Amino acid sequence: MREFPYPVLYRSNRFLVIDKPTGVPVHPGPRGAVSIEDSFPALRRKGHDGPWLAHRLDADTSGCLVIALRKQALVAAQACFAEGRASKTYWAVVEGGPDGEEGVMETGLLRRSDRLGWRMVVDPAGDRAVTRWRVLGREGGRSWLALELLTGRTHQARVHCASLGCPILGDPVYGREGGGLHLLSRRLVMEAGERIVVEAPPHGEMARMLAGFGWTGVL
Repeated sequence: MREFPYPVLYRSNRFLVIDKPTGVPVHPGPRGAVSIEDSFPALRRKGHDGPWLAHRLDADTSGCLVIALRKQALVAAQACFAEGRASKTYWAVVEGGPDGEEGVMETGLLRRSDRLGWRMVVDPAGDRAVTRWRVLGREGGRSWLALELLTGRTHQARVHCASLGCPILGDPVYGREGGGLHLLSRRLVMEAGERIVVEAPPHGEMARMLAGFGWTGVL
């Protein structure tokens, strides 16, 4: 059996929460890049189906990702996410910064496609998306934000930061490309037959940048 290649933040006989690296898609894609699901044979139990992703993260987003090891656990976790009973907090480093120190962004988000591809846009006809944001630090023309996603729409954190006038650093779709997307799924709390409370650390350039904001490894 192959060794599971990703850091494990939480493990039980029903769930695994991993620290997903940036740049790794969760599903196999047409470009043939290595995905999180490619590692699932290392978690498979003889005579059982699964495992399954309980939710998803963008390829360029790092941090907490929940994998269900049993079908009943998958159903319970999906219900938590669908009903807004899972608490999800992200950290982002953004260009500039929002006016004020905290607030709530509520919009509709709609997927729109053109000859260049697709993106999510703010549109009243779209699905309701709500993000609570708070400034944790400001330094050198950039800001460090905590984003609590009260809904789980595609690209929600990225679009809402851009709508606040401060796109996430390294966002090639809603901001400016370069240096990688500085977005971390930092903390997850959920009740799905067991209580899961887990945090993922920042890595690489994002960790170095947060140290410049005064982050010392705890918060």
